[in-house]
Amino acid sequence: MSNGRAGTMADMFRFADELGPAKIVHIHEAGVPLRAIVVVDNVAAGPSIGGARLAPDVSVDECFRLARAMTLKNAAAGLPHGGGKSVIFGDPGMASAEKETLVRAFAQSIRDIRDYIIGPDMGTDEVCMAWARDEIGRAVGLPRELGGIPLDEIGATGFGLAVAAEVAQDYGDVRLDGARVAVQGFGAVGRHAARFLIERGAVLVAASDSRGMVSDPAGLDVATLAGLKADGGHLGDLPAVATGDREAIVDVDCDIWIPAARPDVIRADNVDRLRTKLVLQGANIPVTPEAEARLHARGVLSLPDFIANAGGVICAAVEYAGGSQSTALATIDEKIRHNTGEVLAAAQTAGVSPRQAAVELAYERVRRASALRRFG
Repeated sequence: MSNGRAGTMADMFRFADELGPAKIVHIHEAGVPLRAIVVVDNVAAGPSIGGARLAPDVSVDECFRLARAMTLKNAAAGLPHGGGKSVIFGDPGMASAEKETLVRAFAQSIRDIRDYIIGPDMGTDEVCMAWARDEIGRAVGLPRELGGIPLDEIGATGFGLAVAAEVAQDYGDVRLDGARVAVQGFGAVGRHAARFLIERGAVLVAASDSRGMVSDPAGLDVATLAGLKADGGHLGDLPAVATGDREAIVDVDCDIWIPAARPDVIRADNVDRLRTKLVLQGANIPVTPEAEARLHARGVLSLPDFIANAGGVICAAVEYAGGSQSTALATIDEKIRHNTGEVLAAAQTAGVSPRQAAVELAYERVRRASALRRFG
């Protein structure tokens, strides 16, 4: 059996504010071995939904920040769910059998955390969610064979990013027709974002993964890049285009820059290297507060993660409620289009950053949900 213990009082007090966290659970099972953390941040609107991230360098701080982002994301999207997150310590590239053992053990360890619904995230996918559901009967982002809407396959998050970019055209000087796009992190989110933006007239001029970067001002072919990745290759293996190390993506001259990988990739020490008009935040917490403030001061429009990249969790919520793929895509379009416009209009009217306007919107929605609960 897994040994789960509540988060230390120091953790709870360090993070605590009016929204949460409701609980922090540290999990350890020596026999697997399994080390993991679950943060249920807020459940005012309903049980929390949040992905399980598998990586070797995760932490309680990262898990809480991601759970809080999910609270804000779900509230801003008007979903009947609160925010949660889990992190599992491990190599996402481990053998499938080893990953299955780890994920199944983790699922068993969260069986009694009933206000947390697990979904896919970095290092996990719909197959992992199938294993989790098989163990505890509770997961989203499932394969089609189990009645799920595989959000990575249909590109739910990337689709939402493209919708947000459409709205942003009315609040800045970026036009999607002919816009040059750079994607940091050409994975499930990044490749679909590029695909949907190209359908709207944009051009992918640079992309990076964990090993390096490729660029071509004339445009890169998304299908070629995706095929290379699907075959286990890396972008730096692509012939006949310019290549560089993965950090070089920060310096690419473009109109739309999409962080779609790990947290905190844009920080105070590199934010001024960005040469773009629009930062479309595809990853969760990809820009530090200091860097976000600097972007706003420079006049660079930065769409907050929990507004722009909510497509995945909206899709998950529709699946959890028994909806179809077409319903999910229509709901993503409706909610992200409305919320992006509301946030950017409020920011413009008040003269504040989109981040500040978005946080105020989400906090107010959580407060209203809390007021309707008996013990809100």
